[in-house]
Amino acid sequence: MFDSKSSEESSHLEGYYFLNSEDTDPKRIQHERDKARKIKKTKGWQAQLQRGICHYCNQKFSSSELTMDHVVPLARGGQSKPSNLVTACRACNQEKKLHTPVDQILRRLKNGG
Repeated sequence: MFDSKSSEESSHLEGYYFLNSEDTDPKRIQHERDKARKIKKTKGWQAQLQRGICHYCNQKFSSSELTMDHVVPLARGGQSKPSNLVTACRACNQEKKLHTPVDQILRRLKNGG
């Protein structure tokens, strides 16, 4: 049967996501988290922390107040690689949850800005 919804609409319904079992495989998630731990030790990541800027709210924080966030969450198919990792304050990281950048843009548009 043909579904007229876009793939993004059909994967997200009012705060709920249909997650791909391959993306949420515990072994894959653990492997990606191990990669993220290694990246945290790199000079590039340390430099990002020293800048102290949250990727989402652009506020300045001490490095101890910042977390590593996967822009595309692991459970949504994201990977632990520098292009998908950003510094985020705890509040923004917790608010983001499993949202992708597309989800965030659509939510802002839906809410009028």
